[in-house]
Amino acid sequence: MAYCLVPERQPHHVADVISRFDPRFWTINFPRPMMAAVTTGAPDALRVDCVFYRKDDLAGLIWEAEDRHDHPLLAYDTERDFRRCQLSFRWRSSGVRALDALHGPTLTIEGRDADGAPRSWFVRLWNHAQGTPEDALVTIDFAEVVGGFLLPGEADPVWAGDVDRMFLSLVAPDYDASDTMLDAPVEGWAELSDIRCTGAGSVIGIGDAVLPEHALRIASGYDDSYHLTPARLLRNVLHLGYRGAIVHYVGMSHYFRLDRDLKVTGGLNLPCRAWHRSFAEEAKALGQDVIWSLSYELFDAHCPEEWKQRRADGAPALTGWEPPSTLLSPANGAAMAYLQGIARAFTAIDEAAGLSPRFQVGEPWWWVTAEGQPCLYDAEAVAAFDPVPVATLHAPLSAAQRATLDAAGAMLAASTAALCAAVRADQPECETHLLTYLPTVLDQRAPEAKRMNMPLGWASPAFDVLQLEDYDWVTAGDAASTRDGVALAEARLGYPPERQDYLSGFVLRPSERAQWHEIDAAALTALSRGVRGVHVWALPQVMRDGFVHWGSLNREEDAVEAFDDVLFPLALGAEAEVTPEFSTAVVTGAGGRESRNASWAEARTRYDVGPGVRSEADIAALIDFYRAQRGPARAFRLRDPFDAAATGAVIGTGDGSNRRFALVKHYGAASRRITRPVAGTLAVTVDGAATQGFSLELLGVVVLDVAPAAGATVTASFAFDVPVRFAEDRLTVSRATFLAGAAPSVPLVEVREG
Repeated sequence: MAYCLVPERQPHHVADVISRFDPRFWTINFPRPMMAAVTTGAPDALRVDCVFYRKDDLAGLIWEAEDRHDHPLLAYDTERDFRRCQLSFRWRSSGVRALDALHGPTLTIEGRDADGAPRSWFVRLWNHAQGTPEDALVTIDFAEVVGGFLLPGEADPVWAGDVDRMFLSLVAPDYDASDTMLDAPVEGWAELSDIRCTGAGSVIGIGDAVLPEHALRIASGYDDSYHLTPARLLRNVLHLGYRGAIVHYVGMSHYFRLDRDLKVTGGLNLPCRAWHRSFAEEAKALGQDVIWSLSYELFDAHCPEEWKQRRADGAPALTGWEPPSTLLSPANGAAMAYLQGIARAFTAIDEAAGLSPRFQVGEPWWWVTAEGQPCLYDAEAVAAFDPVPVATLHAPLSAAQRATLDAAGAMLAASTAALCAAVRADQPECETHLLTYLPTVLDQRAPEAKRMNMPLGWASPAFDVLQLEDYDWVTAGDAASTRDGVALAEARLGYPPERQDYLSGFVLRPSERAQWHEIDAAALTALSRGVRGVHVWALPQVMRDGFVHWGSLNREEDAVEAFDDVLFPLALGAEAEVTPEFSTAVVTGAGGRESRNASWAEARTRYDVGPGVRSEADIAALIDFYRAQRGPARAFRLRDPFDAAATGAVIGTGDGSNRRFALVKHYGAASRRITRPVAGTLAVTVDGAATQGFSLELLGVVVLDVAPAAGATVTASFAFDVPVRFAEDRLTVSRATFLAGAAPSVPLVEVREG
């Protein structure tokens, strides 16, 4: 398995061309709380669906000169000069301000004039249309296009030679500049069909790399992708090699309908329904399934107050996002009925698209504040199980407090069971999934939290598939917590690996893209456990950071390491000749001055074990071992006769959270990574105090049971072997060699690991 990050497309990457204004590559933007979506109904057509709540709500259908959204390998070329192309399309609309009206659909062109000064032009579509205000043919020649409302009196010639973006505006029929609420939400739509771009500038280049299918699947999220067309998203999925079911989080801030008070009400809003119907149909056409993911999280500003989980002091549960989201109480019947209706609406989309229904309950939990306060005290929860006060989960709990957490867990499990039952009432064959986020549910500071947030009511066979996620541990490099958390979840809930999925990721900020190394490694580890599927979380970050993964579909082949954990026959290697080597480029100038460039940070050692071969029995043992290792193909252990132990080596300094420390041996200012310690020889100290609270992972990684305090020095003493391989594809020895009293040459070379 392997990965890389591609920041931009290079000349050697595969490319193709598309027609400018290709319907797949338009985007949509709008202010909260309105909602809009753009979908593609045909290769030359797109549709915008909108719902307006205020009189100043405006949706912009956008074409950008620079592709800021696709994966770098798949982005279209930046082309800012539009003067050599003409755009035409058929316009049809309903429920939006008509073409001939004041504030009717307008093409805003943003860029720079011929002198390089930033400016915008406003092109009224009606001035370039033939037909009726709601059904017309629009033609725009960017070499001659003129802005302004009334022509020719208000003509404003456009210079389209340096454009950043252009967008078509859509507003409600009662639009004005105020933020007054409309009498009722207004749904509207506009369709652009028969889209044609002609002229010398009508074609632009686009990345068209296609990666081979690999073992990983993908996850996506509507809140991060609502502004793109489903066809554009799924093109990225296909070309980047992801196959199998797509986990799609429907989000917490864009799918819902709102009433006039801007509080959520039942069902999906029109744009959301249109977008997800298109997403399902496109996925079906590509042979991929969709796992709809619905969480208990909701955008706080639109959530009814009585639905919210609350702390003991009555404050609502609020996440750290800005603006914040809140968590729905599993005890609130109205809130749970709302979620059941949403889940049924999404699985109905599966049925309509011909997909096998799959539904995930995404990260359901009782919220816990940063101070450890559980949010168990909304009115419905108090009435249901009378929770006793729990000031913080970070302190030891009484029997009564533990009983309260058990009761809360039972309530949570009952709510998820009812949610799955509601889905299966419509779709009896629906595959159900549970996603749990291990770093929160199994927080070491709150060891009893699993009583309420990983309840025993979730134990198999409550769900068909258990899905585990742990990205905080992964991006921190804390593989030990992942290992322990997965083991605890398996033991507590009873889902074997073949009934588990794993979600690996994500990278929150572009500046943290180096975390993809740990994410890819965690995905490989999960595959080696034999889980059913591994999903990369999430597609928007994959596209943003240029993450590329490749690897074999044969999991057994991927898991093979070219190393056998066996020791070279000690008697044969006891008299080995040892040669440490570096790779240093030395350049001598005309005056005799040198410049030196060291290519390696550590020495690599070569050995010759020939001097240990003294008899025909030794020859036989050597040949047997050489054949077993297939010559240089498979590495093995060698005990270095001169350097095979370390005493009191500093392997790290505590930071209060990290528990994993790699073994090293120091040589002055230089250090050497030790990947093959000898079993039973390891001793560890933390700030000078010996500890038995550790385990040893593969490749010489010490995992402490408790993270050392910030500034604490961690040291280790151990014996070690060197990973080596035979240096050559042939081995030559003869009886005559020994009769002459000479030793053969049997070269070995150190192998880099870790």
